[in-house]
Amino acid sequence: MDSAGLATDALAADAPAPSDGLLRATVDQWDLGLCWTDAGGMIVGANPSFVRWAGRWADTLVGRPLLSLLDLGGRDWSAVRDGLASGTPPGSGSIAPPRAEPVAVDLRWQSLAGPAGPLVLCQAQTFDERERADAVARLQQDVLELVAAGRSLKLVLDFLCRQVETCAPELLCSVLLLEGERFLRFVAGPSLPAAYIAAIDGKEIGPAAGSCGTSAWCGETVEVTDIAGDPLWAGYRDAALPHGLAACWSSPIKGRDARVLGTFALYYRERREAAPFHRRLVAACVHLCAFAIEHDRVRAEVNRLVFHDTLTGLPNRQLLKDRATAALTLAARTRQPVTLMFLDVDRFKTVNDSLGHAVGDRLLVEVADRLKRLFPDGDTLARLGGDEFVALLPGCDAARAALTAERVLAALSVPMSVADLTLTPTASLGIAIHPDDGTDFDTLLRQADSAMYRAKEAGRNRCHFYRRDMNDQAVRRLEMEASLREALAGGEFTLHYQPQMRLGRAPGQSQLHRVEALIRWTHPRWGVVSPMEFIPLAEECGLIHAIDTWVLDSAVAQLARWRAAGLEVPGMAVNMSSVRFADTGLPDHVRAVLAAHAVPPDQLTLEITERLVMSEETAVHDALDALHALGVTLSIDDFGTGYSSLSYLKRFPVRELKIDRSFVKELDIDAANRPLVRAMIQIGEALGLAVVAEGVEREAQHRMLEAEGCGIGQGYRFGRPMAPDAFERWLAGEGVPAAGGKAPA
Repeated sequence: MDSAGLATDALAADAPAPSDGLLRATVDQWDLGLCWTDAGGMIVGANPSFVRWAGRWADTLVGRPLLSLLDLGGRDWSAVRDGLASGTPPGSGSIAPPRAEPVAVDLRWQSLAGPAGPLVLCQAQTFDERERADAVARLQQDVLELVAAGRSLKLVLDFLCRQVETCAPELLCSVLLLEGERFLRFVAGPSLPAAYIAAIDGKEIGPAAGSCGTSAWCGETVEVTDIAGDPLWAGYRDAALPHGLAACWSSPIKGRDARVLGTFALYYRERREAAPFHRRLVAACVHLCAFAIEHDRVRAEVNRLVFHDTLTGLPNRQLLKDRATAALTLAARTRQPVTLMFLDVDRFKTVNDSLGHAVGDRLLVEVADRLKRLFPDGDTLARLGGDEFVALLPGCDAARAALTAERVLAALSVPMSVADLTLTPTASLGIAIHPDDGTDFDTLLRQADSAMYRAKEAGRNRCHFYRRDMNDQAVRRLEMEASLREALAGGEFTLHYQPQMRLGRAPGQSQLHRVEALIRWTHPRWGVVSPMEFIPLAEECGLIHAIDTWVLDSAVAQLARWRAAGLEVPGMAVNMSSVRFADTGLPDHVRAVLAAHAVPPDQLTLEITERLVMSEETAVHDALDALHALGVTLSIDDFGTGYSSLSYLKRFPVRELKIDRSFVKELDIDAANRPLVRAMIQIGEALGLAVVAEGVEREAQHRMLEAEGCGIGQGYRFGRPMAPDAFERWLAGEGVPAAGGKAPA
């Protein structure tokens, strides 16, 4: 009865009304505790049962806040007031008598209209032993059902803590798991403050590491009745006390082999010992936690055995197929590519047969470890069996697949030590891409397998795409990278030199401004390879540093040789990859090269891109400033084809602009080009920068540039890129084309 049996509608309609004496006797002798408060929660009266549980004289209760005697698990009077309005006031709590155990009670609340204003009636009923036993039994049953249903360990332990706190609202619970036998990790503690959780998560166990850390360290129960004064909490009390945590009882959770798995802890908001009922709860919870933890670990091990390869720990075919099916289903909706890469270790059977299965297994483990580092989260690397591996790459297109294949082959080609032997594994890769090569897992796997065999037939240690057009490009790319690595040592790189000429000079005056060094690669089989093809590849595969270094050293050395031979070559321009400017040692290297060949810094020009000077990287800015301070000229190559913002021309130490050949090419044909070129020349002039026009091929272009005030020209009109001896012959004839003449061959 919500009104504690006082509602008149509980009586027969025709029964006589009970006398005041009868009502008084009922209230005084009832085994339920009744307490009346005003709307603000101040006690205005209580029956003898409530007075007895409170452990105070009746006349001392009146005028006191009810919540000074009744603990609602940290909730305040507003929770009662709001709960009455919504029909869900707090349903349990504990009455705390002085110097005695708290009395756990069920609560019912009702708003009343009193003679002097609104009242609130609180009806309290104690748990008896049977109810407590039933509560523990229900807790055990509910937790075991969650474990049997396969719910996550975190959910199970969080539910356990919440149920304990419902049975005993004066408590706060936590479960910590031991990680690596040294650290405790937070798993559950629904009522603990987030700041406190953050403070204890990951802390090392030890002989004085709070209640939980100490309990896990010694494997025994640790009961601290006063956190503020106990030495075990010396390093942790500042984390606990500000959140009202005054006492803590922690018990070790042990597995069947008696090893500590973690801790189960009760916290109190006042200094005190654990009550008998709390001890019964802990005894049950420690066993439940141990069961849940061990069950979770067994389930994880079963899952590992079912879905993972036992040798390498990688996903097996079944897990790969599950993930691939999910990825392909999503890709069909989003129209995204999915790549399947099939990898087979070359000549693995020979290793197995000649060196034994133990060496073969160690080789496979090393291969798996190298491959794992190449595939980020979201990709799946699996072992199908034997020496076959498959990578699932959602969202990966052909370009990224080719680059990934290059990295795989490079990573595997590093020698490894196995059983005192040095082995250099290689692999053949086959690639199939959704949706062009197949829309389901089995088809893509078959196509990738087929492509892998074509890679083996082509000589191993290479990648083959299932689609022919992609395959040709990938093969060319991989072959070119391998050849690039040998080109420097093999002397396949050379430098050609193209003159840059001063425009508008009077006849008889020297027109040579400087020469630009241009790299050329002549491959034994392919012949001349365009820099437009091999320079981007060199940047991607990390070879550009060595190539740039060789170009700079060779060009400056050539300039010094010409000077020593008495040839008048005013200066040298060298293209420099943007990648090099992230190297903090670049300015020192340039300084050393110039000093080694006794070439003044102002006779060296480094040509850089607009993208580089727009970079926000501090290292790039520092390198540009250092080179400028050294006296080296910085020139913006291909000006007009990059960023449209011109503010960088004022902010960065550039001294020269090179108008891209695309603007000069049609200068004498397309009238729309002339205003653009004029504007670029005027920009350079206004900022005090030299202007070089690239791609000058015809006399008309030459004259137009002179008329617009361009200072320097470069192109076939004046001279092609030439080998050093050819340039020397060109220089001997001054290289000045006659009016209306053709560019030299």
